[in-house]
Amino acid sequence: MPRARRFRLLALGAALSYFFDPENGKRRRKVTADRLAALMRRHGGRLMKGTGSQAHALKQKATHLREEPKPQPDDVTLARKVETEIFRDADVPKGRINVNAENGKVVLRGEVDSPEMIEDLVSKARKVQGVQDVESLLTAS
Repeated sequence: MPRARRFRLLALGAALSYFFDPENGKRRRKVTADRLAALMRRHGGRLMKGTGSQAHALKQKATHLREEPKPQPDDVTLARKVETEIFRDADVPKGRINVNAENGKVVLRGEVDSPEMIEDLVSKARKVQGVQDVESLLTAS
């Protein structure tokens, strides 16, 4: 018999003899039940509240899988939305990139560190809701 299993059986036997002792077992069971009830009263509300909020969040995610279509934003708003999306990463050189929008078409101008960053910025810009086309005039230094 493996050592860990032997230890578990020994611990189970000790717990059973502790709780079913003929002289003190009934009192020990009662005290343990009271302590568990108090623990649930103290911390059970928080556990249930967290579970409820998690269930609500899952329901919201399932209900709103896709963002609802909104009216086409004006050019300035669209450019700001694209800027917000592409400048989230700290590695993007914010002072060296210009974002313009005209009738849903976004133009990115400037200089970045690598060709991979150009592809990443263009793909991020395309994902913004309201962008119909992206023209990249970005160069890699």
